[in-house]
Amino acid sequence: MLLQGLKPRIFNRLNKFGARWVAELPTVLWSQKTTPSRSTGYTPFFMVYGSKAILPTDLDYGAPRIRAYDEQGAEASYQDAMDQLDEARNIALLRSAKYQ
Repeated sequence: MLLQGLKPRIFNRLNKFGARWVAELPTVLWSQKTTPSRSTGYTPFFMVYGSKAILPTDLDYGAPRIRAYDEQGAEASYQDAMDQLDEARNIALLRSAKYQ
């Protein structure tokens, strides 16, 4: 999967691959971590951290999620998200089994 993501980014007819893959690897990894899986319906990032990833463009352009962030309520929200994460993991396990 990594090679499939890297190939279109680094292919150049004059200089086949060179060292461009090193610069492109973090972008490809990030895209794989933030793309929902067909089998589970969740992103790998969500399955580990229990929340959606904040994209760099969200930070640059001030997405509503970024502007609405409240430091005071973040801890309570975090606890709720951790409770929901166990349920989401169970759902993902069932979806994965059904997919296979």
